Amino acid sequence: MIKADLHTHTIYSFDASIHPKTVVDQLYAHPSIKAVAITDHNTIEGYYKVRKLASAYQDILIIPGVEVSAVEGDLTVLGVAELPPKPWTVENVIDFARERGALTIAAHPYRAYGLGDLTKNYDVDAIEVLNGVSSPHINRMAENLAKEMDLPGVAGSNLAQCYELPFAV
Repeated sequence: MIKADLHTHTIYSFDASIHPKTVVDQLYAHPSIKAVAITDHNTIEGYYKVRKLASAYQDILIIPGVEVSAVEGDLTVLGVAELPPKPWTVENVIDFARERGALTIAAHPYRAYGLGDLTKNYDVDAIEVLNGVSSPHINRMAENLAKEMDLPGVAGSNLAQCYELPFAV
């Protein structure tokens, strides 16, 4: 089983202060988490920096991704190393991801900038049910949403500062 943090930001996100080298150093040092999705807000620049630094380590996997600030709420797209074209609506982002074989995740659905119950109107692939910045109550609401929609739940630290990578799926 691979353990991965599927929601990590770097200094390339407006709300983050973790350097790409720190992400790689933490992955190298962690006993079991060896994969991370770099999902900076509306940019893929951090992914390229982390991937380059991690290339020296065979056992570290860097997953390309982005957290897109769609009009309706945030979506995480995993498996792409490019931004979707604007306008960033949920439907456009999902279409972009599908065309590229990527996955869409409703990021922190019940926290600020989340899709909330609107998630039920869209064909996302998964729900972020464990977000390191969300309260336990908000995470439980997201878990219930995933169950209701019969979708997998994923976890992400939403790492924005220099902390140990706490979550994995």
